[in-house]
Amino acid sequence: MAGGSGTRLSPITKIVNKHFLPVGKYPMIYWSLLKLKEANVENVLLIINEDDRLLYDKLIGDGKDLGLKVTYEIQHKPLGIAHGVSLARSFVGDSKFIVLLGDNLFQDSLIKAVSDFNQDQKVAHVFLKKVTNPRAYGIAEIEWKTDKIKAIEEKPVHPKSDLCVTGIYLYDPSVFRYIEQLVPSHRGELEITDLNNQLIKQGQLGYQMLNGWWIDAGTHESLYYANQLINGDRKESKHE
Repeated sequence: MAGGSGTRLSPITKIVNKHFLPVGKYPMIYWSLLKLKEANVENVLLIINEDDRLLYDKLIGDGKDLGLKVTYEIQHKPLGIAHGVSLARSFVGDSKFIVLLGDNLFQDSLIKAVSDFNQDQKVAHVFLKKVTNPRAYGIAEIEWKTDKIKAIEEKPVHPKSDLCVTGIYLYDPSVFRYIEQLVPSHRGELEITDLNNQLIKQGQLGYQMLNGWWIDAGTHESLYYANQLINGDRKESKHE
């Protein structure tokens, strides 16, 4: 997922998509692509804004230089992450797939998680990370006796945990049927949190913790921090 307007990084995002901004020696979007390549994912669909298509063609093209096969789909309006996922239906076909938000940067390898999910019977799997500002994220409430996610609440006023649902999702293609049942939120979007809560109700959402650092690099402060982490100038702290 590499669209969006990046308003939190304004004013620079008035002229350039946030996914082109530098993090270390690469544009931000490269880090997601490199994580996919490391996890032996070869075929990648980038969901992008129409205005950015020519820039993506110039920067990434068909993905050959990165050892990937990259194609593109345009999300013409900002109708939500779940809507963006729905645009991949024909691309995915009958395969299981991984969704990454292009402004989420993280340390952990996805190799084992992707391999394990291929053998999993659940429809979906998410990755959680402890944060110190849970009101800013989608937060998972865990039923510790069963070790299952009980519910996910988006930007809660009174968080039930400090476990953030990161922008890394593994899905079975049957998830598209659940997306068809979603209704737009008050923002007029199909919310990924609503989708995952539907899967929770059906007992179809698994999870695991991220052990290394993770950051949503969608603000000026977090983008600066992401550069420090990538460059090894700073260790993970209580920043989140």
